[in-house]
Amino acid sequence: MFHHDKKPRDESAPERSLRVLTLNIQVGMQTEHYRHYFTGMWRHVLPSRGVRSNLDRIAELASDYDVVALQECDAGSLRTQQLNQVEYLASSAGFTHWQAAINRDLKPFARHCLGFLSRYPLHEVRHHPLPGRIPGRGALQAELRLDAHAPLQLVVTHLALNREARTRQLDYLGGLAIPDADTATQDTVILGDLNCEPQELRDHQRLRAAGLTPAHAEPTFPSWRPTRSIDHVLSTAGVSIVRTQVLDNRLSDHLPVATEIALRPN
Repeated sequence: MFHHDKKPRDESAPERSLRVLTLNIQVGMQTEHYRHYFTGMWRHVLPSRGVRSNLDRIAELASDYDVVALQECDAGSLRTQQLNQVEYLASSAGFTHWQAAINRDLKPFARHCLGFLSRYPLHEVRHHPLPGRIPGRGALQAELRLDAHAPLQLVVTHLALNREARTRQLDYLGGLAIPDADTATQDTVILGDLNCEPQELRDHQRLRAAGLTPAHAEPTFPSWRPTRSIDHVLSTAGVSIVRTQVLDNRLSDHLPVATEIALRPN
């Protein structure tokens, strides 16, 4: 079981770990069967009952972690009754820091975004539009700097369904772990709904060059009968992954993935 102390630990401790969660929240909607994608299509543009209470359940789960990477959120539009879901989850789960980045702005109906919730300050925050024939995919990058520990770069993303576009997007993400040709690979963790199986990630040349490898191969989708492993945690060689666990919390059509990272002392 993961540690459930909701208070951040002493940053000056010589050894410590970071509890990280990644989840595609599907705009707060619960989906329990493939047919719900069709019967509930209207919920992607109009407000629906039950979303707020499901967000509260997501916040309850998130409150047990130090950093939460969120995909498929809404930054405030008609379908969420102008609620910024990342901000709401941060407040409900007791996080002091949060960031959101809009990937696809379809206002007034929808504002698709990525988000971070964090118990520690987030530095060097950047939003990267990702390549693809259809615009609207992105990556949100931030850095954690805890005393006596090496900086850790975190990236949350949600990749394309199309393999050709996804290959280009993975190329771009691999480059984020290597700032330039003259520097060593930075300690990097990439989290999110990558829409591909682990083997595709292991075979990708740019990811291999950056030393980025998937931390698990357990199925995460669909949440009611998972058969595909498409929600991932990728880490570079300098990052010590203590454990990774797919949680049986059916809060959207994806299952959450929890990871404990041992931070590297400076």
